[in-house]
Amino acid sequence: QVQLVESGGGLVQAGGSLRLACRASGFTFGAYAMKWYRQAPGREREMVASLSAIDGSTEYLESVKGRFTISRDNAKNTAYLQMNNLNPSDTAQYICHAYLNFRNSHWGQGTQVTVST
Repeated sequence: QVQLVESGGGLVQAGGSLRLACRASGFTFGAYAMKWYRQAPGREREMVASLSAIDGSTEYLESVKGRFTISRDNAKNTAYLQMNNLNPSDTAQYICHAYLNFRNSHWGQGTQVTVST
């Protein structure tokens, strides 16, 4: 059974940091690109960060560049999102996504991140 389970969300003050984890099972984790999306109430889902399985290249949402870092540990079947210098606009549900191709991708349920003033 395919599973992606996020953890590490919570409540943090502006300027603080969190590290999210996405633990995968039921598929060949190392073959998949890993992505983090976020969605806030009333807003469209947006891709925050992406990490290629082929060459390790990364992409980031412009507003998080320099603050967020995506990484993965294939031996642990886990992807991470380190989030530093958080601000209230980062408040959202953060969802991990494993992508091989359009017919083979998997979504987690998300973990809530709330940044207070």
